Amino acid sequence: MTNKRVPDGFPNEFLWGGAVAANQCEGAWREDGKGWCVADINLFRDDVSLQKKYNEEITTAYIQEAIADKQGIYPKRKAIDFYHTYRNDLKLLSAAGMNAFRTSINWARIYPNGDESTPNEAGLQFYDRLIDEIIANGMEPVITLSHYEMPLHLTTAYSGWYSRELVDFFVRYCETVFSRYRDKVKYWILVNQINLITHESFNHLGIAEDKVTHLQEAKYQGVHNEMVACAKATALARRINPAFRIGMMFADGVSYPASCKPEDVLATVRRNQMEFFFGDVLLRGKYPGYAWRYFEENAIDLRLYPGDEDALRATADFMAISYYYTRISDSDSVKKHKTSYPNPYIKASDWGWGIDPIGLRTKLNLYWDRYQVPIMIAENGIGAFDQPNEHGEILDDYRIDYLRSHLAQAKEAIRDGVELMGYFPWGPIDIVSCSSSEMSKRYGFIYVDLDDYGKGSGARSLKKSYGWYKQVIASNGEDL
Repeated sequence: MTNKRVPDGFPNEFLWGGAVAANQCEGAWREDGKGWCVADINLFRDDVSLQKKYNEEITTAYIQEAIADKQGIYPKRKAIDFYHTYRNDLKLLSAAGMNAFRTSINWARIYPNGDESTPNEAGLQFYDRLIDEIIANGMEPVITLSHYEMPLHLTTAYSGWYSRELVDFFVRYCETVFSRYRDKVKYWILVNQINLITHESFNHLGIAEDKVTHLQEAKYQGVHNEMVACAKATALARRINPAFRIGMMFADGVSYPASCKPEDVLATVRRNQMEFFFGDVLLRGKYPGYAWRYFEENAIDLRLYPGDEDALRATADFMAISYYYTRISDSDSVKKHKTSYPNPYIKASDWGWGIDPIGLRTKLNLYWDRYQVPIMIAENGIGAFDQPNEHGEILDDYRIDYLRSHLAQAKEAIRDGVELMGYFPWGPIDIVSCSSSEMSKRYGFIYVDLDDYGKGSGARSLKKSYGWYKQVIASNGEDL
């Protein structure tokens, strides 16, 4: 028997898109008045094993060395030159049938130092052209305002988000772009993956570890300041255009218990609470009790300023998640603060990211049950070594299998009652990796002929997965 109350597929208004970040695709790192941003000092290293390639904590000495370095390879400075190739790239993406495109505005293009009183007009004019081109290609722009592109000056002259001054700097930046694009952009994600304060700590919060005495405390103070800024920006957005839809974004990090031992289950629940924490504040509007206990047990003295609790009541309209892999936890790992580890029951990518399509359905249900707001899958995909064959073709069936299996589970989540609003595979055109600053970790449907050292023609070509995704979109997810 068919129950008409159970959806039978993706909604007609579903957003089928792709997602990139300005710092990983634009290049042109010193053009048109752009200032240094935190991503500009991400060094590529070829002497580190794949599963240990990730961004680490950074000191002020390292920052100065990177600024002065003339020999090292910093791929995000040139990336795939999207700053100059965006028109053709967007045509290719649009031709796949995408009706939405997620990218970020590089904060350092708009406020090169972050603390200026007036914006850089040349930077705004670039995003005028970019957003107009997205719309002209029939795609809804989904804009992220902070995606690892904080002006570096806010780290060196201040202490990143640990400094309270950043609240006003960020709100000013938000007001500038909200006002500029009030009639062109509906969907905004204020901060990419706001819960990543461990392995993306510097890129996200801009806190140099030698500028604070208690780094863990500084991170939570920084993210508190950031969440207050987000809430203030959300309230401001609604005054500028009530039709805006403001999103908060998780990197899904909720883990499974390693066993049904009560100690493992409880430890995992408590560990996962501090993953939910960011959404509990930005979607529920207040600090949960478990967070105060966590701060007490970890000697974190969090400072709330007058008016902060009132400000946090301006909650987001939707939640966005990035979903790539799952991990497991037990009581020992949580006690040792190495809070999760690989799941032996699932296969992993070359970079050690566990492939778990069913986990996507599980997490969508968990988030929906907890928050009851629309959910956007703002990132999903598999990084792989794509090699053209003797005919120049890239037959990336492994990518098709990964995405197909995840979309099948997303459809099941919709049938479970989850209000899913969009799907944005990560890097629909090959871009520089966030965590490892390499080109060889490719996610795209479109191949870019550049290697880890920036060598190559830069030519674009379509992979097998491009045709598959086009077919998926044309059928509104019926033909996977």
